[in-house]
Amino acid sequence: MIHKVSKLLILIVFALMANFCPGCSSSDENNNHSRMRHQKGEYIYRKQGETQFAVDSPEKIPNKVYPWDKMSVGNHPPITKEYFRCKGSSLNPCHSVLKNNELQHCYDCGGIEKHSLPLCNGKEHIYPILIDLLNHIQATTSKRVVITCGHRCTEHNTYADPSTQNQYSKHMIGAEVSFYVQGMEEHPEIIVKYIQDFYRDKLSYQGKKEYTEFRRYEKDDTNVSTQPWYNKEVFVKLFNKNEGRNFDNRHPYPYISIQVRYDRDLGQNVNYSWDKAYRNYLRW
Repeated sequence: MIHKVSKLLILIVFALMANFCPGCSSSDENNNHSRMRHQKGEYIYRKQGETQFAVDSPEKIPNKVYPWDKMSVGNHPPITKEYFRCKGSSLNPCHSVLKNNELQHCYDCGGIEKHSLPLCNGKEHIYPILIDLLNHIQATTSKRVVITCGHRCTEHNTYADPSTQNQYSKHMIGAEVSFYVQGMEEHPEIIVKYIQDFYRDKLSYQGKKEYTEFRRYEKDDTNVSTQPWYNKEVFVKLFNKNEGRNFDNRHPYPYISIQVRYDRDLGQNVNYSWDKAYRNYLRW
C-alpha cells in the first residue's frame, strides 16, 4: 500500500513540474500555450487623424524623352545616315557562285563593327538628297520608310548580288538606296509621285525644269519591266515582286531604288569608281 502511494506522489510531482517549467515539456503545443498565458500586452491609443509621418499622395512621373525622340518625321524618328549602314554580318553563311566558269566562295563582311560608311572630307557621308527624299516620303505618308539596302561595302555587295551588273553598284559609294513604305507596300507608284512632288514643291528647285520635270528612261538595259524615271539629280527604279531579288531584298514586296546622278553641292556628276568603292571607307 505504501509502495503504491509513493508511485502516485512521484507522478504528481512530475506533472506539476511540467506545468511550471515549460522547457521541461516535450510537447511544443503545451510550451506555446504556456508562453501565451504569461504574455502581457498594451493597447496603442491614438487620436483621430493622428500620424507619425506626413506622406504625399503618389504622382505618376512620365518617362524621360531621349533627345532623338523629341524630333519626329511623320510620327516616326527622322531618317539619318545611320539608317544607311551596311547590313553585312560575319554570321551569314558562305555561299558559292559560278563566275568565269569557276565555282567561287562568297563570304560576307563583318558589318558595321568592321567598317564605316563612305567618307567625304574625312567624315562618314551619305548623299544628302537621299536622306531628304526619304524624310519627305515619311512626312507625307506618316508611315515608316523601311530601308532594305543603303551602303554596301565591296564584300557585302558581292555577297548580296554577285551578278556582273551589280559590280558597279552605287550602293558602294553611298549614292543609292532601296526601300519600301510600311503599309503601302503594294502601291509603290504612289511613292514615285511623292518623289516627283518633292522637286515641284521645294522652293530651291522651282523654276528649274531639269529638276522639276521627270523623264522616262526608254532603253532596255535595265533589270526592271517598268520604265524608270529620272531628272538631273536622281534616277528612280521600281522593282516588282519578281524583280531585283537579292540578299538584302528577300522580302515579298515591290520596292523602289533611288540613285544619285548629280551632286548639286560640288556641281558634278556622281559616277561609280573603283577608288570610291574600295578605298573610301575606314576598316577596323
